[in-house]
Amino acid sequence: MRNVAKATEYSKETQTLKNKNEKELFREYSSDRQLMIRNELINRHLYIAEILSKKFVNKGIEYEDIYQVASLGLIYAIERFDIDKGFEFSSFATPTIIGEIKKYFRDKGWSIRVPRRMQELSKKINGAKTTLQQKLQRTPQIKDIAEFLECTEEEVIEAMEASQVYTPKSLDVTYDNDGEDKDVQLMDLIGENDKRFDLIENKDFLQKAMEKLNEIEKKVMKDRFFNEKTQMQVADELQVSQMTVSRMEKKIIEKFRKELDRIN
Repeated sequence: MRNVAKATEYSKETQTLKNKNEKELFREYSSDRQLMIRNELINRHLYIAEILSKKFVNKGIEYEDIYQVASLGLIYAIERFDIDKGFEFSSFATPTIIGEIKKYFRDKGWSIRVPRRMQELSKKINGAKTTLQQKLQRTPQIKDIAEFLECTEEEVIEAMEASQVYTPKSLDVTYDNDGEDKDVQLMDLIGENDKRFDLIENKDFLQKAMEKLNEIEKKVMKDRFFNEKTQMQVADELQVSQMTVSRMEKKIIEKFRKELDRIN
Protein backbone atom coordinates (compact mmCIF):
# COMPACT_ATOMS: atom_id res chain seq x y z
CA MET A 1 0.00 0.00 0.00
CA ARG A 2 2.86 2.34 0.82
CA ASN A 3 4.40 1.81 -2.65
CA VAL A 4 1.05 2.45 -4.31
CA ALA A 5 0.66 5.69 -2.34
CA LYS A 6 4.14 6.82 -3.35
CA ALA A 7 3.44 6.01 -7.00
CA THR A 8 0.16 7.93 -6.86
CA GLU A 9 1.84 10.95 -5.27
CA TYR A 10 4.66 10.83 -7.87
CA SER A 11 2.10 10.68 -10.68
CA LYS A 12 0.28 13.72 -9.30
CA GLU A 13 3.53 15.69 -8.98
CA THR A 14 4.50 14.77 -12.53
CA GLN A 15 1.12 15.88 -13.89
CA THR A 16 1.40 19.16 -11.96
CA LEU A 17 4.75 19.85 -13.62
CA LYS A 18 3.35 19.08 -17.07
CA ASN A 19 0.63 21.68 -16.54
CA LYS A 20 3.15 24.45 -15.78
CA ASN A 21 4.66 26.65 -18.46
CA GLU A 22 8.35 26.84 -19.28
CA LYS A 23 9.07 30.02 -17.32
CA GLU A 24 7.49 28.65 -14.16
CA LEU A 25 9.58 25.50 -14.39
CA PHE A 26 12.86 27.37 -14.91
CA ARG A 27 12.13 29.68 -11.98
CA GLU A 28 11.34 26.76 -9.71
CA TYR A 29 14.41 24.84 -10.83
CA SER A 30 16.71 27.82 -10.26
CA SER A 31 15.54 28.00 -6.65
CA ASP A 32 15.44 24.37 -5.46
CA ARG A 33 17.08 22.25 -8.24
CA GLN A 34 14.57 19.41 -8.04
CA LEU A 35 15.41 16.46 -10.30
CA MET A 36 11.77 16.05 -11.35
CA ILE A 37 11.67 19.62 -12.65
CA ARG A 38 14.91 19.15 -14.57
CA ASN A 39 13.60 15.92 -16.12
CA GLU A 40 10.45 17.72 -17.26
CA LEU A 41 12.54 20.50 -18.83
CA ILE A 42 14.73 17.91 -20.57
CA ASN A 43 11.71 16.06 -21.99
CA ARG A 44 10.22 19.31 -23.31
CA HIS A 45 13.40 20.31 -25.13
CA LEU A 46 14.86 17.03 -26.37
CA TYR A 47 13.62 17.95 -29.83
CA ILE A 48 16.38 20.60 -29.97
CA ALA A 49 19.05 17.96 -29.35
CA GLU A 50 17.44 15.73 -31.99
CA ILE A 51 17.35 18.42 -34.67
CA LEU A 52 20.93 19.55 -34.05
CA SER A 53 22.24 15.96 -33.92
CA LYS A 54 20.90 15.28 -37.42
CA LYS A 55 23.14 18.05 -38.78
CA PHE A 56 26.19 15.94 -37.99
CA VAL A 57 25.18 12.53 -39.35
CA ASN A 58 27.30 10.76 -41.99
CA LYS A 59 30.50 12.38 -40.70
CA GLY A 60 32.13 9.31 -39.21
CA ILE A 61 30.29 9.02 -35.88
CA GLU A 62 27.06 7.12 -35.26
CA TYR A 63 23.90 9.21 -34.80
CA GLU A 64 23.13 7.59 -31.42
CA ASP A 65 26.50 8.75 -30.06
CA ILE A 66 25.97 12.28 -31.36
CA TYR A 67 22.45 12.37 -29.88
CA GLN A 68 23.80 11.33 -26.48
CA VAL A 69 26.35 14.14 -26.56
CA ALA A 70 23.68 16.62 -27.69
CA SER A 71 21.39 15.52 -24.85
CA LEU A 72 24.23 16.07 -22.39
CA GLY A 73 24.73 19.54 -23.88
CA LEU A 74 21.01 20.17 -23.34
CA ILE A 75 21.40 19.31 -19.65
CA TYR A 76 24.36 21.70 -19.37
CA ALA A 77 22.24 24.43 -20.96
CA ILE A 78 19.36 23.83 -18.54
CA GLU A 79 21.76 24.00 -15.58
CA ARG A 80 23.23 27.32 -16.75
CA PHE A 81 20.10 29.01 -18.09
CA ASP A 82 18.96 32.17 -16.31
CA ILE A 83 15.33 33.01 -17.10
CA ASP A 84 15.71 36.54 -15.70
CA LYS A 85 18.17 37.56 -18.44
CA GLY A 86 15.34 37.57 -20.99
CA PHE A 87 16.78 35.12 -23.51
CA GLU A 88 14.74 32.40 -25.21
CA PHE A 89 15.96 29.03 -24.00
CA SER A 90 16.26 27.61 -27.53
CA SER A 91 18.56 30.49 -28.53
CA PHE A 92 20.67 29.87 -25.42
CA ALA A 93 20.76 26.08 -25.73
CA THR A 94 21.59 25.81 -29.45
CA PRO A 95 25.22 27.08 -29.32
CA THR A 96 25.83 25.11 -26.10
CA ILE A 97 24.69 21.84 -27.71
CA ILE A 98 26.58 22.47 -30.97
CA GLY A 99 29.70 23.28 -28.95
CA GLU A 100 29.49 19.95 -27.13
CA ILE A 101 29.01 18.05 -30.40
CA LYS A 102 32.00 19.76 -32.06
CA LYS A 103 34.11 19.13 -28.97
CA TYR A 104 33.19 15.45 -29.17
CA PHE A 105 34.23 15.33 -32.82
CA ARG A 106 37.57 16.93 -31.96
CA ASP A 107 38.16 14.49 -29.13
CA LYS A 108 37.03 11.52 -31.22
CA GLY A 109 39.58 12.33 -33.91
CA TRP A 110 38.75 11.79 -37.56
CA SER A 111 35.93 14.08 -38.64
CA ILE A 112 35.08 11.86 -41.64
CA ARG A 113 35.11 8.06 -41.55
CA VAL A 114 38.35 6.84 -43.07
CA PRO A 115 39.25 3.13 -43.52
CA ARG A 116 41.28 1.83 -40.60
CA ARG A 117 44.15 0.74 -42.86
CA MET A 118 44.46 4.34 -44.08
CA GLN A 119 44.42 5.67 -40.51
CA GLU A 120 47.18 3.24 -39.49
CA LEU A 121 49.26 3.97 -42.60
CA SER A 122 48.91 7.70 -41.96
CA LYS A 123 50.43 7.27 -38.49
CA LYS A 124 53.30 5.22 -39.94
CA ILE A 125 53.97 7.90 -42.57
CA ASN A 126 54.35 10.57 -39.89
CA GLY A 127 56.93 8.42 -38.11
CA ALA A 128 58.68 7.59 -41.37
CA LYS A 129 59.03 11.26 -42.27
CA THR A 130 60.88 11.99 -39.05
CA THR A 131 63.16 8.96 -39.39
CA LEU A 132 63.97 9.60 -43.06
CA GLN A 133 64.52 13.31 -42.47
CA GLN A 134 67.33 12.46 -40.03
CA LYS A 135 68.70 9.62 -42.15
CA LEU A 136 68.68 11.39 -45.54
CA GLN A 137 69.31 14.92 -44.23
CA ARG A 138 66.59 16.21 -46.54
CA THR A 139 62.82 16.18 -46.86
CA PRO A 140 61.82 12.63 -47.83
CA GLN A 141 59.95 12.15 -51.09
CA ILE A 142 56.93 9.93 -51.69
CA LYS A 143 59.22 7.28 -53.21
CA ASP A 144 61.45 7.29 -50.10
CA ILE A 145 58.49 6.84 -47.76
CA ALA A 146 56.99 4.05 -49.88
CA GLU A 147 60.28 2.12 -49.92
CA PHE A 148 60.78 2.59 -46.18
CA LEU A 149 57.26 1.34 -45.36
CA GLU A 150 57.29 -1.32 -48.09
CA CYS A 151 54.10 -0.11 -49.74
CA THR A 152 53.21 1.55 -53.04
CA GLU A 153 53.53 5.27 -53.76
CA GLU A 154 49.79 5.37 -54.50
CA GLU A 155 49.02 4.08 -51.01
CA VAL A 156 51.27 6.74 -49.47
CA ILE A 157 49.56 9.50 -51.44
CA GLU A 158 46.09 8.18 -50.56
CA ALA A 159 46.93 8.01 -46.84
CA MET A 160 48.42 11.52 -46.85
CA GLU A 161 45.30 12.90 -48.50
CA ALA A 162 43.06 11.04 -46.05
CA SER A 163 44.99 12.49 -43.11
CA GLN A 164 43.76 15.95 -44.09
CA VAL A 165 40.35 15.16 -42.57
CA TYR A 166 41.85 14.37 -39.15
CA THR A 167 41.57 18.02 -38.11
CA PRO A 168 38.74 19.96 -39.77
CA LYS A 169 39.64 23.30 -41.27
CA SER A 170 38.36 26.36 -39.48
CA LEU A 171 35.55 28.25 -41.19
CA ASP A 172 37.56 31.42 -40.46
CA VAL A 173 40.33 30.40 -42.91
CA THR A 174 40.75 33.17 -45.50
CA TYR A 175 41.70 32.97 -49.18
CA ASP A 176 42.99 35.61 -51.54
CA ASN A 177 40.18 37.10 -53.61
CA ASP A 178 42.04 37.64 -56.92
CA GLY A 179 43.33 41.06 -56.06
CA GLU A 180 40.16 42.31 -54.37
CA ASP A 181 40.63 44.25 -51.14
CA LYS A 182 38.50 41.87 -49.08
CA ASP A 183 39.64 38.27 -48.57
CA VAL A 184 37.13 35.44 -48.80
CA GLN A 185 36.49 33.22 -45.80
CA LEU A 186 35.84 29.49 -46.09
CA MET A 187 32.42 29.97 -44.49
CA ASP A 188 31.46 32.16 -47.48
CA LEU A 189 32.25 29.38 -49.94
CA ILE A 190 30.48 26.41 -48.38
CA GLY A 191 27.25 25.57 -46.58
CA GLU A 192 23.83 27.10 -46.67
CA ASN A 193 21.16 28.30 -44.25
CA ASP A 194 19.63 25.43 -42.29
CA LYS A 195 15.86 25.73 -42.15
CA ARG A 196 15.77 23.44 -39.12
CA PHE A 197 17.06 26.30 -36.96
CA ASP A 198 13.93 28.20 -37.96
CA LEU A 199 11.91 25.12 -37.02
CA ILE A 200 13.24 25.29 -33.46
CA GLU A 201 12.39 28.98 -33.09
CA ASN A 202 8.97 28.57 -34.73
CA LYS A 203 8.06 25.66 -32.47
CA ASP A 204 9.01 27.65 -29.37
CA PHE A 205 7.01 30.62 -30.61
CA LEU A 206 3.92 28.47 -31.24
CA GLN A 207 4.14 26.88 -27.81
CA LYS A 208 4.39 30.24 -26.06
CA ALA A 209 1.62 31.78 -28.18
CA MET A 210 -0.66 28.79 -27.51
CA GLU A 211 -0.29 29.40 -23.76
CA LYS A 212 -2.15 32.67 -24.20
CA LEU A 213 -5.21 30.95 -25.74
CA ASN A 214 -8.18 29.54 -23.85
CA GLU A 215 -9.26 25.92 -24.36
CA ILE A 216 -11.81 26.68 -27.09
CA GLU A 217 -9.30 28.84 -28.99
CA LYS A 218 -6.73 26.05 -28.75
CA LYS A 219 -9.23 23.59 -30.24
CA VAL A 220 -10.04 25.95 -33.09
CA MET A 221 -6.34 26.51 -33.73
CA LYS A 222 -5.48 22.80 -33.77
CA ASP A 223 -8.50 21.73 -35.83
CA ARG A 224 -8.20 24.46 -38.44
CA PHE A 225 -4.42 24.67 -38.93
CA PHE A 226 -3.16 21.23 -37.91
CA ASN A 227 -6.06 18.82 -38.44
CA GLU A 228 -7.17 20.70 -41.60
CA LYS A 229 -10.83 20.80 -40.69
CA THR A 230 -13.18 23.27 -42.35
CA GLN A 231 -14.81 26.12 -40.45
CA MET A 232 -18.16 24.35 -40.83
CA GLN A 233 -16.81 21.13 -39.28
CA VAL A 234 -15.35 23.03 -36.32
CA ALA A 235 -18.57 25.00 -35.92
CA ASP A 236 -20.65 21.80 -35.83
CA GLU A 237 -18.42 20.30 -33.14
CA LEU A 238 -18.60 23.45 -31.01
CA GLN A 239 -22.31 23.94 -31.79
CA VAL A 240 -21.78 27.52 -32.93
CA SER A 241 -22.13 29.31 -36.23
CA GLN A 242 -19.48 29.32 -38.94
CA MET A 243 -19.24 33.10 -38.54
CA THR A 244 -18.32 32.63 -34.87
CA VAL A 245 -15.47 30.28 -35.82
CA SER A 246 -14.30 32.78 -38.43
CA ARG A 247 -14.21 35.56 -35.84
CA MET A 248 -12.33 33.34 -33.41
CA GLU A 249 -9.74 32.61 -36.10
CA LYS A 250 -9.16 36.31 -36.65
CA LYS A 251 -8.85 36.84 -32.90
CA ILE A 252 -6.30 34.02 -32.60
CA ILE A 253 -4.23 35.35 -35.52
CA GLU A 254 -4.27 38.82 -33.94
CA LYS A 255 -2.96 37.37 -30.67
CA PHE A 256 -0.18 35.60 -32.56
CA ARG A 257 0.68 38.80 -34.42
CA LYS A 258 0.95 40.77 -31.16
CA GLU A 259 3.14 38.08 -29.62
CA LEU A 260 5.39 38.12 -32.70
CA ASP A 261 5.68 41.90 -32.57
CA ARG A 262 6.53 41.71 -28.87
CA ILE A 263 9.48 39.32 -29.27
CA ASN A 264 10.80 41.14 -32.37
